[in-house]
Amino acid sequence: MKAALALAVVALLAAACAARGPAPVSERPPMPPEPVTGQATPPPPAAPVEKPLPTHTVKKGETLMSIALQYGLDHRELAAWNNIVNPGSLSVGQVLVLAPPAGAAPPAVASPAPTGPVAMPLIPNGPPIEARPLANTQTTKVEPRAEKLPFSDRALAQLSGGEAPLPSETPPAPGMGATPPALPPAAKGTDADDIDWIWPVKGKVIAPFTESSKGIDIAGKKGTAVRAAAAGRVIYADHNLRGYGNLVIIRHNDTWLSAYAHNDKVLVKEQEEVKKGQKIAEMGSSDSDQVELHFEVRRQGKPVDPAKFLPPM
Repeated sequence: MKAALALAVVALLAAACAARGPAPVSERPPMPPEPVTGQATPPPPAAPVEKPLPTHTVKKGETLMSIALQYGLDHRELAAWNNIVNPGSLSVGQVLVLAPPAGAAPPAVASPAPTGPVAMPLIPNGPPIEARPLANTQTTKVEPRAEKLPFSDRALAQLSGGEAPLPSETPPAPGMGATPPALPPAAKGTDADDIDWIWPVKGKVIAPFTESSKGIDIAGKKGTAVRAAAAGRVIYADHNLRGYGNLVIIRHNDTWLSAYAHNDKVLVKEQEEVKKGQKIAEMGSSDSDQVELHFEVRRQGKPVDPAKFLPPM
């Protein structure tokens, strides 16, 4: 009886096992990748794209001085930017950069102003020479007056602090704003309205501005003080431009220049910082048939009417 019961239990267990299906198989998720022990080197940053510098292609009859004045630049700086040792060695088709190359050293600061005035005489029929500091010499008269030509024209191919008013002189008319400080050699340009102009001399305007005259003519007496119409740096002080005689050009910023022609004596030198109202020359008749001051104002090298910027006389 017990044996029969045991066989029955075994049979039931065997039937139950036969009815069951196979055990389900589950898929195991993939193993995560092993962590990277070292960090990947990032790619090097792209080199900055430099903007091309403005250039000028030399044309027939142009000189280093004429090109510099055309763009309102200092001819010394222009020569340095282009590695020009001899200013008279320009050739037609030569391409000049009109801005300092990247990494170029700033221009040297001008030497202190001389303790006394430096008079620059005229040299009749003298050959074109490179602009240089002026020496104390006797002033003489030059050839008869010639036609005034713009600084950027072919005639330029011939080109290779403040002082108080004297008791006998009328002080310059005050400007509308505060006196601007003297600009450093590499000063950035300012907007037109930031220039506080004054009259360089007091006198009657005997010739107004025209497209051909490029400026105004002011009558006066020989020896009358010619004063800087605004603060800036002297970039030209010589007499090698036909029709202008003893000429001073002041760079006020990257936008504005002023020019003072027909002087009897020049009392400043190139690279000298001048203040508004400072005496820079004495009136005369160099390369003119009468005593007068030819005064020009140039915006980015282009002549404009000074009367539009000067205060009422």
